[in-house]
Amino acid sequence: MQKKRKVLVTGALGQLGSEIRRLADGNGDFLYTDYLGSGDILALDICDAEAVAACIAEYNVGTIVNCAAYTNVEKAEDEPELCRRINCEGVAVLADAALRNKASLIQISTDFVFDGSKNIPYLETDTPSPLSVYGRTKAEAETAFIASGVKGVIIRTAWLYSPYGKNFVKTMLNLGATRSSINVVNDQTGSPTYAADLAEVILKFLPIAGRKKGEIYNYSNEGACSWYDFAAEIMRQAGLPCQVIPVSSSEYPQKAVRPSYSYLDKTKIAAELKIGVPQWQDSLQKCLDRLI
Repeated sequence: MQKKRKVLVTGALGQLGSEIRRLADGNGDFLYTDYLGSGDILALDICDAEAVAACIAEYNVGTIVNCAAYTNVEKAEDEPELCRRINCEGVAVLADAALRNKASLIQISTDFVFDGSKNIPYLETDTPSPLSVYGRTKAEAETAFIASGVKGVIIRTAWLYSPYGKNFVKTMLNLGATRSSINVVNDQTGSPTYAADLAEVILKFLPIAGRKKGEIYNYSNEGACSWYDFAAEIMRQAGLPCQVIPVSSSEYPQKAVRPSYSYLDKTKIAAELKIGVPQWQDSLQKCLDRLI
């Protein structure tokens, strides 16, 4: 009898990896790794081809879910080589190892592959035109994935948050509890994504990833909003009296240029997986119920 193949989750200590671990708790078919490792999470550098190949062979990995990424958009402008190594070269290593072992790969990408000039929801077929180092490395990773011929899917997401790690929701809660007012940009539009919702979608892809070949899907929560709208709703749902003041991006200068509009169309993934995509306000409430 053939031994059941494992699901390898990289970046298991990050927001998305942590949500997958929570949802798959007790499932012995999952193997978790992160760059440094911790407890039962193995240490693995996804850029180390030998280590990746050894891990996949030793544990009979059949599917890789790559949650490992360099995600500090601002810092990436100062560390472009490191950002590219992790976000692009690491994906190429994983794709090559998956190919050699007849495994599939689920890669997480981002709305930052777009420049925001479209002003209507972005489709999977739209051509990437990133504005930042981070966005460019993630777009390059998509190209490397597809060029490799590895089986699997690419899921583009946006504005990820959860009870884990550092993210916009937790930052707003901290600021809302300590300040009477804050300024938040109101000229960047997209959609937040509750990491638990995305983790559920990834789990639904596990049985079918091996039948796909570089297919791209969009997933974020439903409904477009600005960062200002998002912050104001966080304060409202959390019952914090902090006033949120809308400002333009020009009043809040940053090194990395963000797309002014990056809302993702979810029609394809909803139809294929036969799922409803939750409204961002409803998913925010679910996260706050865990945080507060």
